[in-house]
Amino acid sequence: MTRRPIPLRPALLPLALAATLASPLSATALGQQVPAPQPIESRGNPILSDGSYYSADPAPLVAGDTLYILAGRDEAPPNVNDFIMNEWQIFSTKDVASGHWLHYPGILRPHEVFAWAAPDRAYAGQIIEGPDHRFYLYAPVQEANSTNEDTFAIGVAVSDSPLGPWKDAHPSGPIVSQSVPEPDHIQNIDPTIMIDDDGRVWLYWGTFGRLLGMELKPDMITPAGKEFPVHGLTGFFEAPWIMKRNRTYYMIYAGNQAGPDSPCTPAVYHACIEYGTAPAPTGPWTWQGVILDPVSSTTSHPGAIAFKGQWYLIYHTADAKGGGHFRRSVAIDKMQWDDTVTPPRILKVMPTHAPSAPPAPSRNLAPAAHPSASNEPVPLQYWIAAVNDGIVRENPLPPDMWATWTPHNPPQQWLQYTWAAPVTLNGSRIVFWTDHPAGANEGVAPPKAWHLEYWRDGAWHPVPHPSAYTADPGHFAAVGFDPVTTRCLRAIFDASGDDQQHAAVAVEEWEALAPKAIPHSQLPAPPTASESCGSTSNR
Repeated sequence: MTRRPIPLRPALLPLALAATLASPLSATALGQQVPAPQPIESRGNPILSDGSYYSADPAPLVAGDTLYILAGRDEAPPNVNDFIMNEWQIFSTKDVASGHWLHYPGILRPHEVFAWAAPDRAYAGQIIEGPDHRFYLYAPVQEANSTNEDTFAIGVAVSDSPLGPWKDAHPSGPIVSQSVPEPDHIQNIDPTIMIDDDGRVWLYWGTFGRLLGMELKPDMITPAGKEFPVHGLTGFFEAPWIMKRNRTYYMIYAGNQAGPDSPCTPAVYHACIEYGTAPAPTGPWTWQGVILDPVSSTTSHPGAIAFKGQWYLIYHTADAKGGGHFRRSVAIDKMQWDDTVTPPRILKVMPTHAPSAPPAPSRNLAPAAHPSASNEPVPLQYWIAAVNDGIVRENPLPPDMWATWTPHNPPQQWLQYTWAAPVTLNGSRIVFWTDHPAGANEGVAPPKAWHLEYWRDGAWHPVPHPSAYTADPGHFAAVGFDPVTTRCLRAIFDASGDDQQHAAVAVEEWEALAPKAIPHSQLPAPPTASESCGSTSNR
């Protein structure tokens, strides 16, 4: 997950174990209670989709005949862009296809098991069964009294059950921080762990493009060697997941190399799920490809596991009721392999969703259009596809909009919709985003003026008899006009500013309205590629 507050403009981007575990754990002794499970009858993804309890950063575990998924809990209000995560939870099932799950909310809070930890910030962890058949939770938490530049550290808890109760396996403190076992300068989060066929234990962790590894002794907590950097995983950003299949080691991770021709994502704040392979836990690692395209949340945190003869990819999205980039929910889909190549290849996973009612008829024909803009290629922090995705967020991030911000903004910019066949329109609605007031010559401000033009007979024409053009940020600005039939509609924005400097323009959503509502099934298919209605300078 992206861990820092996210600004809009690029200039602001920061871009002796046996003895302690000899007796069984007791809920009474530890002051913990295994929570009572809540049954879920899931109809599809996300697993828990009603918005009652959000979940993120899934880590699967198979124990006996049961699949468990450890997850954090997102608790941010809709208008807060921060990871408010105070506890971990677990989902379990004996049959994925059945849709029958048990939900164990609030299994653990960081300070309840780690006396050295600060409350809250229950980020992505993983549970694994150790050689002693106990379960070990590798948890990134913040040290309460750390003098490190970054206070995130990795602690280890142990339990007789994946459900707890949990006890600190290393009460003297974390096993990884910026101080131990040796100095480092990364944010020490997102641990992933594997016990190899020969019994050797391998721990990996990292974020913001830095990935470290280390071998542990069979006690699951003591370093067996020095930390080592992991290289060769193209686009690695965060969320590593280590696993082995047959003789090949796989590292799945969230990648964010971005650009218009990227195999991953056009917008830098989004992530895809990629993977690399290696002949040994220490590498060398070779990038292999993308296995999950960007989902509805900017972050995308994977886990993969075989359960009862089928491989699954577990991840999170913003698709639950009331969901968002900081209100995510766990999803699970089948993962397939191509064993005809060496090393065997993971096939791209196609996300599935719970059945839903078809959208109501609508006048808005924008979803059937191809959007283009005067500032293509669009700056990497924005995503032009957001303007016709039907979503207006209470507190959007940069990829939730199209924008024009650069150090030297031009006085005029435009957005365009192109349809595969002519459509009839008589209105439009647009939502502007701003961080500066009207008239500003810096930042992102409402346009000084804007208007609509349509393509007819080889030229652009103003829409006939338009109503007033307004630009109230955060609300739909509606304009009506006499009906026109066209393949292209263009919104032209005169930037706020003065003779010396101009502010940028940002659009969250832009609707193109037909005279009458049309069933979703009757919308024309979007064009397969942008089809020009004239050169960028010919208006």
